[in-house]
Amino acid sequence: MKKLKHIALCAAMLATLGTAQAQEKVVQDGIAVKPLSRVRVLVPEEQMNEAASQQYREMLSQAQQKGALVASSDPQVKRLRAVAQRIIPHTPRWNQSAKNWQWEVNLFNSSQVNAFCMPGGRIGFFTGIIDQLKLTDDEMAAIMGHEIAHALREHGRERTAKSGITSLVARGAGALGSAIFGIDPSITNTVTGLVGQGVVLKFSRDEEREADLVGLDIAARAGYDPRAGIVLWRKMAMLNKGAPPEFLSTHPGGDTRIHDMEKHMNVLLPLYARAKGTTVNKLPSYRANVALK
Repeated sequence: MKKLKHIALCAAMLATLGTAQAQEKVVQDGIAVKPLSRVRVLVPEEQMNEAASQQYREMLSQAQQKGALVASSDPQVKRLRAVAQRIIPHTPRWNQSAKNWQWEVNLFNSSQVNAFCMPGGRIGFFTGIIDQLKLTDDEMAAIMGHEIAHALREHGRERTAKSGITSLVARGAGALGSAIFGIDPSITNTVTGLVGQGVVLKFSRDEEREADLVGLDIAARAGYDPRAGIVLWRKMAMLNKGAPPEFLSTHPGGDTRIHDMEKHMNVLLPLYARAKGTTVNKLPSYRANVALK
């Protein structure tokens, strides 16, 4: 009987992990986000920042050795740092710790269509995302805001903690199931592992949606057009025609992201208009710099 209770508890933990905080919301200027996860405290902030700093330093060192670290004098690096300089002052409203982060922005010579912001404000862009998407400054700000938002909302720290819990619960449920019902442990571990994986993927999709909106919030406050986020994902759709279906991806589909952004333009555009010293009805239309299909 005790073992059956343990199985039920494990199942409940797996379910609760994905839904507990979804019921709570914090609203800032109309953008609803869940509170920073209580689970994240299982991984000390100092530990995350130290690990991120070390990884970033190693990445810079390796890139420099291979001639892949773009020089500070490069126009694209100057563009990135100028965008960051405008966005960073608006970050503490989402996480007060950002006031003390050691912000750093670098560009890596790589065809990857990617960018990141590590805990503590260490930002990296790859030349591939700038060149292949032909980014405007507004679109660059949308990407940078998105990546910074992941760090501000401590998604990496939260995911690290939750992944450990999910793995532990899945293994425990599998062991108990095989002990009581005589099921092959490899089968139960596979099934519960897939359940755990589904929970983690759901977290990731939720984090991406949150990062889109928080990222556009800080970009808009910095004077960058939030409508660039919509154009950006239309550009991404042109590159990612072979992307996996949404339910198997850690990223929500492009149509979903665009829909979410469009729903919040009534909140984001006033922030942008205020930063530009005008009103929403006087804003010009946003025009893409490439033909969109």
